[in-house]
Amino acid sequence: MLQGSTILVTGGTGSFGNTFIPMTLEKYNPKKIIIFSRDEMKQWEMAKKFKDDKRVRFFIGDVRDKERLYRALDGVDYVVHAAATKIVPTAEYNPFECIKTNINGAMNLIDACIDKKVKGVVALSTDKASSPINLYGATKLASDKLFVAGNAYSGEHGTKFSVVRYGNVMGSRGSVIPFFMSIKDKGILPITDDRMTRFMISLEQGVELVWHAFEDMVGGEIYVKKIPSMKVTDLATVVAPEAKQEVVGIRPGEKLHEQMISVEDAYYTYEYPEHYKILPVINDWAETQERIKDGTKVPEGFHYSSDNNAEWMSAEDLQAWLVKNAEKVGNI
Repeated sequence: MLQGSTILVTGGTGSFGNTFIPMTLEKYNPKKIIIFSRDEMKQWEMAKKFKDDKRVRFFIGDVRDKERLYRALDGVDYVVHAAATKIVPTAEYNPFECIKTNINGAMNLIDACIDKKVKGVVALSTDKASSPINLYGATKLASDKLFVAGNAYSGEHGTKFSVVRYGNVMGSRGSVIPFFMSIKDKGILPITDDRMTRFMISLEQGVELVWHAFEDMVGGEIYVKKIPSMKVTDLATVVAPEAKQEVVGIRPGEKLHEQMISVEDAYYTYEYPEHYKILPVINDWAETQERIKDGTKVPEGFHYSSDNNAEWMSAEDLQAWLVKNAEKVGNI
């Protein structure tokens, strides 16, 4: 599907874009990948990595600016929407700005993609959009709903919109692994709660889920990758086995366990070998066989969270990942 196509990635200079672009260039050989973002310095640095690849283009712009999106989307076949204001405290203290990017930006992109006859759009979501307790999660839930409903607006243009949802990415900037590594020599690691669990996903797995969504989607699906969980205390022990762990209390807007599928979502959720799929609740789309395919409906009361997971990452697996990805941790 992506072979020989033109792809635009909003927020493309972030962690996801820096992994998606080289992987997609190698696997699909697209005609062009356009990185659309507002930070010219990040684009400048990223352009150095692809200076000899004429398939990679850069476009300064902001998803808040609909006119700029219209210009950027000229001739584009597929869009990956990764642009977001995503730091939880930043969103709490700057709520208007978070809404402008995560909600208004989603609306702008949906309108522009339909009008420019884009074939398919996959938007990146987060575990925080499932039963949200902070503003960032609430805006991403609203964004998810907008992209699902966008399929009802595309009409004869036929633009398809779907969503992929996953938790914090292992080793990404600002996440717990590089944070623990940066302070491990102090001998004390702060643990918000010793019961806390988190999903563990690599950027490569996130990219593969986006690829799968493009290949599988009819429109309106939310794809949730099956990934292992790990207790934060076990993670801390792997990163700094000699350090003391000190419980400091849960931060505002933080959950004890991550959740990607709620009990309410279970009515519309189907299970597959490597992922779950939450089907849209509007227009009886959850009942269409073309969306269900070979899925098995999850039982009533099902929810997918990091504490009730059937799969857990071992200390040995995390250690092996850290050794393999040592240069990436904190830089992706």
